[in-house]
Amino acid sequence: MGGGGTLISVYPEELTFLFELDKPCYCNLKVVNNSEHHVAFKVKTTSPRKYFVRPNASIVQPWDSCTITITLQAQKEYPPDMQCKDKFLIQSTKVAASTDMDEIPPDTFNKEPEKIIEEMKLRVVYTLPSGGSDDSSASSLGSRSFKAASDDLTMLKNASIEEIQTIQRLKDERDSMLQQNQQMQRELDVLRRRRSRKGDTGFSLTFAAFAGLIGVLVGLLMSLIFSSPSATA
Repeated sequence: MGGGGTLISVYPEELTFLFELDKPCYCNLKVVNNSEHHVAFKVKTTSPRKYFVRPNASIVQPWDSCTITITLQAQKEYPPDMQCKDKFLIQSTKVAASTDMDEIPPDTFNKEPEKIIEEMKLRVVYTLPSGGSDDSSASSLGSRSFKAASDDLTMLKNASIEEIQTIQRLKDERDSMLQQNQQMQRELDVLRRRRSRKGDTGFSLTFAAFAGLIGVLVGLLMSLIFSSPSATA
């Protein structure tokens, strides 16, 4: 289900993240223009340091739609009772057809007389991968934590400090590269849509080249990580 006003509708009505420790979580939000006007929107949140929103502001053409990707940055601990108090606010208003989506005027969403600005509030929900009951989830979390601690202890006993630091550094670089790859793929997709609207036929080749280069870099990094000797050997 979705919610909305006269100008736009938003699907879904709440942001649901599959919460995992030390991993970024993603949620897609679809904004649909219900009018014959060009509509600008802007996304705000009560916790801007925790979330990465792309695009956080844009313009949707009449009867068109736009997909927003919201990334919850990797968290080091579970929130109390898996409850989240974060909120998102989406503002929308009509703009001229000539308005550039990359250069939306700063005062577009200022509340002024005779200017209609619609606002929608969205709450955030965290879910666990197990999908079980609260008791089973808590038990599962405890079991995973105990197993992780045991694995870490075994690794410390059988590996040198230098080996542990090297493996951790490679894992961090791999996760960072994968996250940057996903982010760049999304931004390239946005650029491709924008260029296609402007009739730039040469962009597809550039996009393919960049995507191929990113894939090669990620493949080389993954090969380096998995070909390195195990610390527990």
